[in-house]
Amino acid sequence: MVSDVHGNARDLARAGEGADALICLGDLVLFLDYADHSRGIFPDLFGVENADRIVALRTARRFEEAREFGRQLWAGIGEDRASVIEKAVRKQYTELFAAFPTPTYATYGNVDMPPLWQEYAGPGTTVLDGERVEIGGRVFGFVGGGLRTPMRTPYEISDEEYAAKIEALGEVDVLCTHIPPEVPELIYDTVARRFERGSRALLDAIRRTRPRYSLFGHVHQPLVRRMRIGATECVNVGHFAGTGTPWALEW
Repeated sequence: MVSDVHGNARDLARAGEGADALICLGDLVLFLDYADHSRGIFPDLFGVENADRIVALRTARRFEEAREFGRQLWAGIGEDRASVIEKAVRKQYTELFAAFPTPTYATYGNVDMPPLWQEYAGPGTTVLDGERVEIGGRVFGFVGGGLRTPMRTPYEISDEEYAAKIEALGEVDVLCTHIPPEVPELIYDTVARRFERGSRALLDAIRRTRPRYSLFGHVHQPLVRRMRIGATECVNVGHFAGTGTPWALEW
């Protein structure tokens, strides 16, 4: 199982070795690597110095200044912003989806572009969002995307829409989401030094339906990687872009 792949196609191609299936919890796209500012769509377009500056602004939570700085940079491109980003994302998706083994079960992250996935997902890749599937005799439920933030990443939805997708799953054995439940220890990123968005609806569903596992990613360097909520083992399956190591679920 992997999450937050962020362009790491090399390790993704080996992630399913020895497993019955690979599960991916989203964020395939690498727009800007906060650990290495030379990697991603943003530095490819605007250079490392500008990437350094926008990371510093965002880390300081000066989001409006960061947006204004970004607008100035995009104004100098001379091309439609959406088309430039889509072209770059398509290039990454071509490589990343080709690296998925068969079978793969995947859902979207908050930086992904869902309308493009069906073009790249081969017959061995099943894309799920607000849906259930049986894998090895256990029922897995998948909910992708993230909640709205000042970062305004591509696949952010309202709390109400997210809660409806969680509710639609009903009772499952393994609850797979991109974002974590709203628990302070699970949503605090120790390197970015901020709380990411977690889901209250997801936390409520865990307490109510008691799945065996709640599995997620999104927070790259969490204060706590795993904890129990009642009968449920909650696990951040890791920042795959940085580790290159999948997390294994065995039964």
